[in-house]
Amino acid sequence: MGQHYETMEGPGARPVKMWTQGVPVEPEAKEQLRKTAQMPFIYKHIAVMPDVHLGKGSTIGSVIPTVGAVIPAAVGVDIGCGMMAAKTTLTANDLPDNLGKLRSAIEHAIPHGMSPKTRGHKGRDQGSWMTPPNSVDAGWAQLKDEFDVICQKTPRLRNTNNYRHLGTLGSGNHFVEVCLDEEGFVWLMLHSGSRGVGNAIGSHFIEQAKQDMRIHHINLPDQDLAYLNEGTRHYDDYIEAVGWAQKFAQINREVMMQNLIGAVRNVIHKPFETHVEAVNCHHNYVQKETHFGREVLVTRKGAVSAAKGQLGIIPGSMGAKSYIVRGKGNPESFNSCSHGAGRTMSRTEAKRRFKIADHIKATEGVECRKDANVIDEIPMAYKDIDAVMEAQSDLVEVVHTLKQVVCVKG
Repeated sequence: MGQHYETMEGPGARPVKMWTQGVPVEPEAKEQLRKTAQMPFIYKHIAVMPDVHLGKGSTIGSVIPTVGAVIPAAVGVDIGCGMMAAKTTLTANDLPDNLGKLRSAIEHAIPHGMSPKTRGHKGRDQGSWMTPPNSVDAGWAQLKDEFDVICQKTPRLRNTNNYRHLGTLGSGNHFVEVCLDEEGFVWLMLHSGSRGVGNAIGSHFIEQAKQDMRIHHINLPDQDLAYLNEGTRHYDDYIEAVGWAQKFAQINREVMMQNLIGAVRNVIHKPFETHVEAVNCHHNYVQKETHFGREVLVTRKGAVSAAKGQLGIIPGSMGAKSYIVRGKGNPESFNSCSHGAGRTMSRTEAKRRFKIADHIKATEGVECRKDANVIDEIPMAYKDIDAVMEAQSDLVEVVHTLKQVVCVKG
């Protein structure tokens, strides 16, 4: 198999290897990548996925390996944001003719949008697909002790909606979907992260890193590249807190999936099971990994781990296909792949350019919101998912192709 990436190099910077053949890349995103590649602790090179686009703090769709330091803004504030999907034994024929009833049941079971005070209904035992927390309380029990320790070091985190947000979706591009695969089997899929408490952790340590830069008079290509040095208290506190936020995000998805399955059971009375093919993966996170014979910190900002044989999820936009993939373990990408299609324009630009009629046409056949408040999520605001998949054919293989029939947006 030939080389699928192109290399962008600059003076005094590590190479940037880009899996972007056939997909557009903004000049601003390239400039942002060049600045990140100038940081002295970048290991080997930066890997760029085909859904790449300009981000706040760091380029979305980038994989940043570091030695001896971490950039909190590269991880961002949506810490642990990711996907979860589970295949059921239901088929398309088992779905109700009126999918609006199913969407309403999901919206009732999983709080979504901007409200911080609500929480999902506690579900009963929902089957054998995994062993999730049986309720929000059981999920929080796995988080509370470590959170208490973190709050002793960073007291401001205590006043976040940490417990109340567990089991909730949030807003923006977070979603819950009912999908059909190529054989007509029903899949349940959702996208969310660590909610308000993750945002507070990210924001606190981003500011802490910036203060450290000012104290030590360190000049940066961009202030959002402020970093924490390994061996310092702030570094250790951040690694502990960000690890907890990633755990929160994973359990948050598990609680929502449990309640999602319960909502489907309340509408579809035919007994069904869910398969062990359930996938729960982050795409905004940092963790220690070994690459090219050395242990390094790998920050994936809008990218998914795609180690050899590892299952992952690459969603398209509303009205487009999504994919369950298996990683090929490409070392040059630090065993990574894209986390979705990637935006081609800002939310503001999408709202300016498109009308409700455009959104209705683009989401034809999908039971979802068709109002002005979701126009920023219109499919045309995203890259062509087929082109994105072709550009990373040496990173993953497609296991299942999914098409949504119900979509709940926050």
